Amino acid sequence: MVLSHILCQISAYAMVAGWATGLKLGSQPKGIVYAGHRNIGITLFWLATVQIIALFLRPKKDHKFRFYWNIYHHGIGYAIVILGIVNVFEGLDILDPEKKWKSTCIIILTVLACVSVLLEAITWTR
Repeated sequence: MVLSHILCQISAYAMVAGWATGLKLGSQPKGIVYAGHRNIGITLFWLATVQIIALFLRPKKDHKFRFYWNIYHHGIGYAIVILGIVNVFEGLDILDPEKKWKSTCIIILTVLACVSVLLEAITWTR
């Protein structure tokens, strides 16, 4: 389970296509700035970077600071998920697609949220 968590995080971080696309698109139209969407994206990138760096600083399971590291790790992880969802909807508002695309996004996020809650419940009850 831990290995799958690590692989998911690393693969998500490795897919910087959204970040690169945002940088490219953000530099093109002079005078058009979506500050909220841009700032959330930058924050997400740096929080994800801090999470990756923190993997190398994780204390052993029996270390006295491991409890605090877990709080930090989960807190940053939840913040990334929440900001990511907010940023998706910020981007949808900017693009103003047909309603079906926003509805599809909501359905996908709802399914992912249900799976995540189930997996969190399993993890915390162990």
